[in-house]
Order: sequence, then structure tokens, then C-alpha cells
Amino acid sequence: MDIDIWWGLVERARRAAGDRADDRDLPDDPLPDILTGLLYELGAAQIIDFDRILVEVMDTAYRYPLWNAAYLIEGGCGDDGFMDFRAGLVLQGRAVFTQAVADPDSLAGLPVVARMGRDEGGWIGCEGMNYVAVNAYERLRGERESFDAAMEAALRGMDRPARAAGESWDPEDEDECRRRLPRLSALFLDS
Repeated sequence: MDIDIWWGLVERARRAAGDRADDRDLPDDPLPDILTGLLYELGAAQIIDFDRILVEVMDTAYRYPLWNAAYLIEGGCGDDGFMDFRAGLVLQGRAVFTQAVADPDSLAGLPVVARMGRDEGGWIGCEGMNYVAVNAYERLRGERESFDAAMEAALRGMDRPARAAGESWDPEDEDECRRRLPRLSALFLDS
């Protein structure tokens, strides 16, 4: 599976979810289940490949500026929260994901983030995205041990970041956040 096919699956799931594609705070969020169903149709090897690429894509977003943006948006963000944030950011689609990695302040333009800034609900993070591949695989094969073994082997061969990239700053330093993330700061600090 190449990266264009991979992102194409995410976009197909988003289209199927329709107007519910951008917010993970829904009580019956359809997107992870839709994506699980699409993966189920691919077969075991492609499901594993999808999950390997998910790790690679999420690793590209393992950056301090994005983490600090997530901290502002979510009102705090630890290690697990940032993993879920990046997973949910994937579900926003390729264009949004790529732009957010390059310019985390661009997230201020997302309607879900604007709603969050006004305390009107909404959420980006999606823990369930981390499990769509294993859920599809288990549904297909009736077991998950071979999935776990295949992913362990795939991850062993990858060059993964030991720590987040990019320049960090104290996300509780409001002046520094205003300087580095002015649009998000206007939504979450100045409103």
C-alpha cells in the first residue's frame, strides 16, 4: 500500500461519515467504525500495512509545536493524549493533517476547534483510531496474535523518533503561546 492509497482510505471513510466526519466528540462517532469496515475488505496483509503506515504518519506529527497546540486546544495534553490527538488529526484528512504539522496554528481555522474555543463541544483526539486496523484484522481472522507479531516485526525495522522534534516551549507560558500560536491563543487564551 502506498501513501496515496492509505490517505484515500481515510478520505473514503470521511466521505461516508458525511457531516459527522470532523468531530470526534459525538456519542456515536461513525468514523472509526467506517474505516474499520473499509480495512476489513482489504485482507490481512493490507490491514497490517495500513497500521504500519499509520505509525509512520503519526510519527511525522510527533513535534513539540503541534503538541503545544494540542495542549492549548485540549486544555492540557500528556503523552497518551498527544497520541490520541495525532490519531484524530489523521481523521481530519490529508490536507488538514499536513497543514497542521507544518503550521499548528492553522488548526484555529477548523470549525471543531472554533467550537472548542467557544466551549460549545467538539473534540479532535481519537483513541479509537489507534485500534481500527487490529479490530478489522481480528474481525477478518478471528484472532489478533498474528497481527501483533506482524506489527512488532514491522516496528522493529522502523527508524522511530525517540522524542518529539522541533522547538519546545512551556505551553503554560501564555505570552510565548501568543507569540508562537497567535490564532489558537486568540481562541483559547484571549476569549
